[in-house]
Amino acid sequence: MARWQPHAPERLLVAALELFEERGYDNTTVIAITERAGLTKSTFFRHFPDKREVLFGGGAMSELLVDGIETAPAEVGPLEAVAHALDAIGRKAFTSDRREFSARRSAVIAATPELREREALKELGLIASMIDALKRRGVPDLTSRVAAELGALAWRIAYERWRDATNRDDFAELARRTLTEVRAAGALC
Repeated sequence: MARWQPHAPERLLVAALELFEERGYDNTTVIAITERAGLTKSTFFRHFPDKREVLFGGGAMSELLVDGIETAPAEVGPLEAVAHALDAIGRKAFTSDRREFSARRSAVIAATPELREREALKELGLIASMIDALKRRGVPDLTSRVAAELGALAWRIAYERWRDATNRDDFAELARRTLTEVRAAGALC
């Protein structure tokens, strides 16, 4: 086996998803994942702390959100800064070629309590990252929390809609539209 091979995290993710679908999460080992990917156990742990994390991309999503909020124009409000972050995610992470893969990933997560728990914890971490990024922009604490929570809700709904095989909308556009819907629904409460 070669010492270094390109695209190790992606290869490990694909191998893990295939094995989780074939054998189930509980019946899949890190060794099986690395063998399927043609990599070593040490390579796996260089990229992921455990087999659950392989489906969650480390801190990449958090980095995209924070960067999106930080690079939003200075004059925009908190919710528009969150929308800017959702745009960044759409351009970099939720491209049309990832739609089917995302639907498969979601099905594996839905079938596994341990993965559902990890997904919930990851979402809380993403919300905290958005709150911190908004506060660094000078947004008050409560406003930062509300904007981040609304952004997370819009993201979750947009993601569900986006990964539907019948949907062909661009994620960024869909997320912005959903954020507008969520904001309007909140005004009705």
